[in-house]
Amino acid sequence: MKGVQKSIEVFKRSPLVFDLFVNRLHNWWPRAYTWSGDALVEIRIDARVDGWCTETGPLGFRCDWGRVLQVVTGEKLVFLWQISPLRTPEPDPDKASLVQVQFEVIEQGATRVTLWHTGFENHGEGAADYARNMDSDKGWKYILETFAQFAGNYTAPV
Repeated sequence: MKGVQKSIEVFKRSPLVFDLFVNRLHNWWPRAYTWSGDALVEIRIDARVDGWCTETGPLGFRCDWGRVLQVVTGEKLVFLWQISPLRTPEPDPDKASLVQVQFEVIEQGATRVTLWHTGFENHGEGAADYARNMDSDKGWKYILETFAQFAGNYTAPV
């Protein structure tokens, strides 16, 4: 089954782009792509091996939606995508797909962010449609464009 590959360019240095992507996920991840929507309290990636990707909603609701497999600070993040084709949490890691995000310096002050989402067949029934949806304009393309807009407008606090 075909995976998804998407790239964007951000005119900021690679270490900052990595930091914004991972450590400021809450500031840019589309609220419509969470279970809590506008009531979202926090969405985060604990960027260490075996760290959890979590969402916290109202009244302490917490949902784990992935687990970090590899981190090379400033360069690469790999995590399990434990969200089923029905947009429900998938606690079984054997039924998860894999997301890898690479941060590559392309010129002084600019970074290419490339995302690969593979292993959709692990999701079972509905996997082919899931892959097509994540490859569509409303899938990873939209998510990465949302990130690029946030990163492009980001100015460090003084």
